[in-house]
Amino acid sequence: MRCAVIGLGSMGGGAAASALRAGLDVTGVDPSEAARAAFGNRAVARGADLAEGQAAVLVLTVNAAQAERALFGTEGAAQRLAPGGVVICSATMAPGDAKRLAAEAAALGLLYLDAPVSGGAVAAREGRMTVMASGSEAAFAAAAPMLDAVAGKVWNLGAEPGQGAAMKVVHQLLAGVHIAAAAEAMALALRAGLDPHTVYGVVNGAAGASWMFRNRMAHVLAGDDTPLSAGDIFVKDLGLVEAMARESALPVPLAAQALQLFVAQRALGQGGRDDAFVLRVWQAIAGFALPGEPGGAEARLPTE
Repeated sequence: MRCAVIGLGSMGGGAAASALRAGLDVTGVDPSEAARAAFGNRAVARGADLAEGQAAVLVLTVNAAQAERALFGTEGAAQRLAPGGVVICSATMAPGDAKRLAAEAAALGLLYLDAPVSGGAVAAREGRMTVMASGSEAAFAAAAPMLDAVAGKVWNLGAEPGQGAAMKVVHQLLAGVHIAAAAEAMALALRAGLDPHTVYGVVNGAAGASWMFRNRMAHVLAGDDTPLSAGDIFVKDLGLVEAMARESALPVPLAAQALQLFVAQRALGQGGRDDAFVLRVWQAIAGFALPGEPGGAEARLPTE
């Protein structure tokens, strides 16, 4: 199966590698020379550089605007898809944007699967992402080889594009609030003089544990703010939560507060760093040291 993955970042690069291991004829697409080099000699800078007759293209860009340019712009990939080929769009976006992109694909005789993903860079590299998808039966069938290669679980949310996007927005509400809550708890622990490594072990063995606390606070304990998922991503995604909630006349006060914390991370000049380091918002207020900093605990990976 000749196919492409657009966006070779932490998720897209892993998904492309998983598809390649599964035996698909994969070409990566990314404007970044470094990202292309990391994928090897099977990458091009633009969708227009793909060979003709692509059966599927998986889009893992940051947002809807990037996805639209990468697919339907003057140098986009849509022109290289075979008739009846499928666009698998996994960028996080508003439901209305997913519906609009699906209509653009249909106008070109292409299938469209609204298919946001979750699981992080590790799941992408291991081919076990969770996919929240909506689209026609034909779109699901055409996308099956790619989905089999990159996903551990595919949820079929219905025939209408937009339902997958809505599900991802709901998911991101929880993800963003959980990260902010995990950082707030660690900030309180550090302010109280507790050892952060001990705090990590206690919480993960007790009822207050969460996947986000376990995953993100491990970054803090290691003193590593390399952006596996940057704080700015949640400025965008929690903004989508607020917009969808306004359209539904539904208050989302916890998501709104979490959004402001990630905005504060950006205001500190830290928005491009790992989202776990939203913790630096509290550090700026209270002045405690993080692991690996002078006066802080030793920086090391948790052993719990």
